[in-house]
Amino acid sequence: MQTVSTQPLKEMEDNWTSAWAQPLFRTKFIVVWLFIFPLLTIFHIFFAHIEKRDGVQLYDWLLNMIPSHNVSLPVFLFIWGATLLAIIRCIKSPYTMLILLWSYLLVSLSRILCIWLVPLDAPANLIPLVDPLTNFFYGKQYVTKDLFFSGHTSSVFIIFLGLEKRNDKIFTLFSVICIAVLLLVQHVHYSIDILAAPLAAYLCYRLARMIVYWRVV
Repeated sequence: MQTVSTQPLKEMEDNWTSAWAQPLFRTKFIVVWLFIFPLLTIFHIFFAHIEKRDGVQLYDWLLNMIPSHNVSLPVFLFIWGATLLAIIRCIKSPYTMLILLWSYLLVSLSRILCIWLVPLDAPANLIPLVDPLTNFFYGKQYVTKDLFFSGHTSSVFIIFLGLEKRNDKIFTLFSVICIAVLLLVQHVHYSIDILAAPLAAYLCYRLARMIVYWRVV
């Protein structure tokens, strides 16, 4: 009878044991969660506030050329497919998890700042995006004004940057492109929201790597 190899589990255990034995890793891992947990709890308060304020509706020639259609299901599948892959890889690699957690935190804080400073009204012909997992943190009211810059696009782009295997990068980059196009098809974002997202994500990712690999001399 063929036995199942325990080598992957042993390697994962060794990786986490080695990482957790380092005081700086433990500190940065605990600190990032101390920021993320409160942030997740106040998301719905912030988005409820920005939903009530007046903003500017932009003229977007590219968006105006695209008929709006409901493509919530493929958007949901691409986002959470990439997220599931990231979780699987993070379970095996402590430092990948730490970098992606810090990247997510920095992107979230950057989005809050940008959304606050750039009040926009929803694009014309917007169709609400059905994503029960993401919308759980937004609260009961559907949010249409969390626009500049795209959280869906930036989050998956961070996963693309953080994963190391070639096939993982191909899949996540393909997911980013599909999500960007589909969000425009559903008129959930302006084109500028989509274009700015990868740049913002890249800057946050680079800063996250600096934080994770910074050593006290």
